[in-house]
Amino acid sequence: MSKLFWSPGLEKLEPYTPGEQPNSQTLVKLNTNENPYPASPEALSLLAQGDFADALRRYPDPESCELREAIAERYNLNNRQVFVGNGSDEVLALSFYSFFRRSEPLLYPDITYSFYPVYCQLFDIEFRTIPLRNDFAIAVEDFAGNAGGIIVPNPNAPTGRCLSLDKIEELLGLHPERVVIIDEAYIDFGGESATQLIERYPNLLVIHTLSKSYALAGLRLGFAMGQEHLIEGLLRAKNSFNSYPIDAIAQQVATAAIRDSAWHADNCGKVIATRQRSEQALQKLGFQVVPSKANFILTKPPAPGAEALYLALREQGILVRYFSKPRINEYLRISIGTDEEMDQLIRNCKEILASQS
Repeated sequence: MSKLFWSPGLEKLEPYTPGEQPNSQTLVKLNTNENPYPASPEALSLLAQGDFADALRRYPDPESCELREAIAERYNLNNRQVFVGNGSDEVLALSFYSFFRRSEPLLYPDITYSFYPVYCQLFDIEFRTIPLRNDFAIAVEDFAGNAGGIIVPNPNAPTGRCLSLDKIEELLGLHPERVVIIDEAYIDFGGESATQLIERYPNLLVIHTLSKSYALAGLRLGFAMGQEHLIEGLLRAKNSFNSYPIDAIAQQVATAAIRDSAWHADNCGKVIATRQRSEQALQKLGFQVVPSKANFILTKPPAPGAEALYLALREQGILVRYFSKPRINEYLRISIGTDEEMDQLIRNCKEILASQS
């Protein structure tokens, strides 16, 4: 009965399904690619000691000037080449609306971030998925042909595989009159950012998040970088929807985190080292591991298989991600935790596999 009040087409939307966020504090949570370490001490100190009384009663800076300036300095851009939003998901949504509503289809990999088809459905965008190769690699040449735009996560999710900069340039050259978005949510864990290509490619938009390498998933802040005409397009869409999107406290905390470059480099280095050690340990147990440049591992376990192992680990208090989708339903995606958490995961996997032999 209540659906009678919905706008036509709303019931046909298939919303994005986020990873499980349990209330229990005793679980080892390796299912949502969160950072295992606390955020920047500079950001945490600001939260603990800041006087936000005046900031809370006033509207925030609608242009997020100081934050955009910090991001621009970090990536050797100017602040007119930076756009900020409430998490990279909001930035992605505004980008889809601003650049991809065309008569030609949007192209993206068939195994990728599952919010992309949701946005296409929401904004009535035609799309075509490009199959990954058998090793889950993105073949840039497969993106040639008719296209209203391209979006590629780099590293890709949930595979973790990463394209080199020369391959990104090939992709940009395939469709010079259409926007190519490189979604770099995980780039800080071993990849090379395409931001250094922005000055040469007017069709390039690079999107980042503070949820992963900056350990600020609870803050909900992301940003896009590109030439000024692309940022202007995003601003037109944003200011037609919500002209004050980033709250005052989030702007200050994010600015402090962005400017704490030494902490950021150290944090990413710890995650990378743990990922590499964990890949080797899983391979010794007979797991097939997809090469990753992200803060997670996509891996195919031996018998009893992915779903059985996922359920067995859950019973023992360890959460990983299982996707019951074609081509990846024999794999688990495991977020990188602390060394202690990953050691526990390896021990439990070894015990479970031994009990099944």
